[in-house]
Amino acid sequence: MLQKMQKHLEEHFSFVKEKKLLLAVSGGIDSMVLLSVFKKLALEIGVAHCNFQLRGHDSDADALFVKEQAQALQVPFFLQAFTTEDYANEHKVSIQVAARKLRYNWFAEVLLRENYDFIVTAHHLDDQVETFLIHLSRGTGLEGLVGIPAKNGNIMRPFLEISRAEIEVYAKENHISWREDASNASDKYVRNKIRHHIVPVLKELNPSFLTSFQNTLAHLQQAADLVTDSSERIFEKVALVEKETIKIDFKKLVRYDSYQAYLYQWLKEYGFTAWNDIYNLLEAQTGKHIFSSTHLLLKDRDFLLLSPKNKGEEEKVFYIEKINENLKFPLNVSLCKTDDILEPTNNSIFVDQNKLSFPLVVRKKQEGDYFYPSGMKGKKKLSKYFKDEKYSLLDKEKQWLLTSNNEIVWVIGKRADQRFLAQSNTKEIVKIELK
Repeated sequence: MLQKMQKHLEEHFSFVKEKKLLLAVSGGIDSMVLLSVFKKLALEIGVAHCNFQLRGHDSDADALFVKEQAQALQVPFFLQAFTTEDYANEHKVSIQVAARKLRYNWFAEVLLRENYDFIVTAHHLDDQVETFLIHLSRGTGLEGLVGIPAKNGNIMRPFLEISRAEIEVYAKENHISWREDASNASDKYVRNKIRHHIVPVLKELNPSFLTSFQNTLAHLQQAADLVTDSSERIFEKVALVEKETIKIDFKKLVRYDSYQAYLYQWLKEYGFTAWNDIYNLLEAQTGKHIFSSTHLLLKDRDFLLLSPKNKGEEEKVFYIEKINENLKFPLNVSLCKTDDILEPTNNSIFVDQNKLSFPLVVRKKQEGDYFYPSGMKGKKKLSKYFKDEKYSLLDKEKQWLLTSNNEIVWVIGKRADQRFLAQSNTKEIVKIELK
């Protein structure tokens, strides 16, 4: 297996020869073989071990075993103990999820602190099979069936083309010591049930099952690449990205037979799960919307508008206490005295200081708002102004107003109120600017 691994690294991970590699070593057979192989390949390595403190004395014994093995090989060793059950209870996640988060967060810290380039794990081909079947049993898109990536950012998994049987043969031939985790024999966890009861049947039905599975994964990955290429091409035709908002022209989108699949590809990374509700949104009335944990998807006339959820800004107000005081958030607005009146623009207006009552307030729209738009006669409801200017529902929610005594001075970045504008006889002129 050493020759097979060396060839595999040369073909797919040739860059590691000049890198520092942090090996995740639990003490089990897979990770101990990983340590042996990488040591024999003369790569620059360190060993990281997590003690999740879930099995009492056995957990401590695992940590001591890995430490002794690393010291015998004269390899840097890093150890971290976690109160995993407390973390799981506090964050309301399973023990497995808690352990995964704790493990990879700590690995990232060690990488940064000790100047390692990659984390290396001992996930192998049988792990691929088990992960595939877990995802299949729970329901997943194509991305859930393509398997564990061999490289994902700074995480490497060089054993993914090596079977558990090959690892066991290597361990026996090279007299590798390892620790057995008693929980691996239990059917308490889904992965163990699949490992003990389903995979053996598949291997019995097809002695070449692992080879067939690898071929299937390769075909699935090719299909996933095709889907990605197609979805990116269609996105460019039917969608626009404007700052934090994605506008999807659904009238163009529905001309494609697979429009639902494209929506799934575009929206899955934003935390949406109610796919039937999303597909029905195309036929819904304007204003209908769906939330994920982080984003809002809104039906607005001819578009679906995707934007980050407003984090309560509509309920907030921001104050400008005096002249020459700049507001930095939520907008960069400045006030300063000036002697000249220039033509107003979207980003600057000139007002009469004596008509302002401090503090000025920056806020969102309220029921009953009206103002006297510059260049027009008389007052106008803000809602009517929004309609005439063809504001989308999302635009309305995002528009900030500068007010004095709760009267609109400026629809910021759009239109000033005629009542506050400086005139030729104004003695104290204030320039208000959106930077």
